Amino acid sequence: MFDWLMTSIDPSRPHAVADAIAWHGRLMVLAWGGLLPLGVVIARFWKITPRQDWPNKADNKVWWRCHLALQYGGGVLAAAGLFVVFSRGGGVGGWHGVLGWSVLGLLCVQVLGGWLRGTKGGPTDPAADGSLRGDHYDMTPRRRAFERVHKVVGYLALALAMAGLTTGLWLANAPRWMWLSLGLWWSLLVVLSLVWQRQGRAIDTYQAIWGPDPSHPGNHLAPIGWGIRRPGKGPRS
Repeated sequence: MFDWLMTSIDPSRPHAVADAIAWHGRLMVLAWGGLLPLGVVIARFWKITPRQDWPNKADNKVWWRCHLALQYGGGVLAAAGLFVVFSRGGGVGGWHGVLGWSVLGLLCVQVLGGWLRGTKGGPTDPAADGSLRGDHYDMTPRRRAFERVHKVVGYLALALAMAGLTTGLWLANAPRWMWLSLGLWWSLLVVLSLVWQRQGRAIDTYQAIWGPDPSHPGNHLAPIGWGIRRPGKGPRS
């Protein structure tokens, strides 16, 4: 069994890659195969934790801190992976190159969008003049555009990254244990996502932060994204 796991996926070809290519692959797998998809799953399903007394205790920032750390961490690793391969005079062509550059371009869109998403506002982050005005709290066109782009680009980037990692493993003729490890990790994330989606844990960000009170302007708009749920009950007295 050990010998089978250590054998390259294509026994007719050697598994021999330069150190720069090997580190490029390791960094990209850790970033796009591990940290970034985990950050997406946490952001989608952990806005309200199971023991949280929501809506009396709203705006749980655990998911936000984890999402931010994982996405920026993954972005740094992806940039390092790109630097490693090009610093040694290497290059990436073919479908792997197309997918790789596309994914990195989408990552840049995500980072730029995060910086341009606007102000928060609301009771938890009032404006300097003391008002509750903010792009997120008011769900301005700027904020609605950000959420639509952020979600579509994020899922598209993950899909292309999976294809890119698969082509990379094939080009490197990676041993079977690498394929199995990555496949099992992705399968775990998919299964957990299906279970949590069925449990109704894909909660609208707006209500997770400010609750369902109709006095909050964003609660009069439809949530953005597929399969997003609004619990809809007011706080207990």
